[in-house]
Amino acid sequence: MRPEARRTGEGRMRGEGHGRRGGGRMFEHGALRWVLLSLIADKPSHGYELIRAIEARVGGAYAPSPGVIYPSLALLEDMGAVNAVADGGKKRYAVTDEGRRLLVENAEALAHAERKMKALGGRADRPARIAQAIEAFRAATHDRLTQEPPLSEAQVEALADMIEAAAEKVRQA
Repeated sequence: MRPEARRTGEGRMRGEGHGRRGGGRMFEHGALRWVLLSLIADKPSHGYELIRAIEARVGGAYAPSPGVIYPSLALLEDMGAVNAVADGGKKRYAVTDEGRRLLVENAEALAHAERKMKALGGRADRPARIAQAIEAFRAATHDRLTQEPPLSEAQVEALADMIEAAAEKVRQA
């Protein structure tokens, strides 16, 4: 990545937004970093606390993985937006003046991400336990579909049959 892109927060963040496998991106390109920065500006936090804070905001419908959060935090640190301080074997992230400036500069992207989180969090028809089960199902399906060697035709049929049977059980519940 170009050095100037790192400073401005441009560029692709590895793994960002892939916590909702199969359902599209939770966050638009780059928006997760502004959500994290906003949470950190409200309260210095550890990475795990940030994962739980995002999960709570969306009513359990999405929980970013550590593989998404920690590279995003590292990028924010590289950008000078946060400082990390060792705290009992963990890192606690705190916002810097540069981070506050970046929040103002990216207020529109942050507002869009917050609207999306609020919409997901407001779904009364999607209890957290069900959202977690759906996410586990998506992750397992994605992992199985991306393993090498590729699925045989018989395996594809068997998985499709299992998915259809589960869907029928949900309809009957």
